[in-house]
Amino acid sequence: MHPIVDVLRGGLAGLADPVAGESMQKYMKSAMPFRGVAKPARRQLLRLAVAAHPVSDATTLGAVAAELWDGARFREERYLALSLVDLPRHARLVDLSWVPAFQHWIVSGAWWDTTDEIASRRIGPLLRAHPADLSPVVKGWMTDPDRWLRRTSVICQLGSGPATDLALLGDAIEANALDSDFFLRKGIGWALRQHARTDPEWVRDFVAAHPRLSPLTRREALKHLGD
Repeated sequence: MHPIVDVLRGGLAGLADPVAGESMQKYMKSAMPFRGVAKPARRQLLRLAVAAHPVSDATTLGAVAAELWDGARFREERYLALSLVDLPRHARLVDLSWVPAFQHWIVSGAWWDTTDEIASRRIGPLLRAHPADLSPVVKGWMTDPDRWLRRTSVICQLGSGPATDLALLGDAIEANALDSDFFLRKGIGWALRQHARTDPEWVRDFVAAHPRLSPLTRREALKHLGD
């Protein structure tokens, strides 16, 4: 085990606030308990740990992140795995070989907090950089039995702006538009609302052409369009 794993887990234990942890677990409706360590404290802990124990290559980064994620007893350990990968010095080490790990994290994390970060901050950039390789994977997720992979297929282009693959987005939405799941309906509305910043007319036309979108989805999609 890389020493940074022990440092991070020990740091979380030293910063633990059981009362806050109970509140965080209740708010997130999480089966996994929380240490009760807020994001600013986690960010500082990670900064100090990386300075003391650098992670210098992609193989080590993958091993450390996997240990933090799969060996987690508290949810903040998984947050730290995500933050570790997201550091600029580490993000450049992330390539398509990470997609199976991210898929595993989405499925095993099984909640919006981790899914949304992975979808928008990791899958989205990889999709924009490698559309030919990753588009088929995202298409497979559109109809996967796991709802979090389906949500990922819908929201992974949130940061794409003019580079959004509209055919891919449209297919993801249409594959899930009739699902009654709240997180899918909300995610579809979010994806449409975000793209409306780039192309409001496309969003208006899409919503008009899909009258069976749920009221929640329509409301979210058109929230800032005055429709």
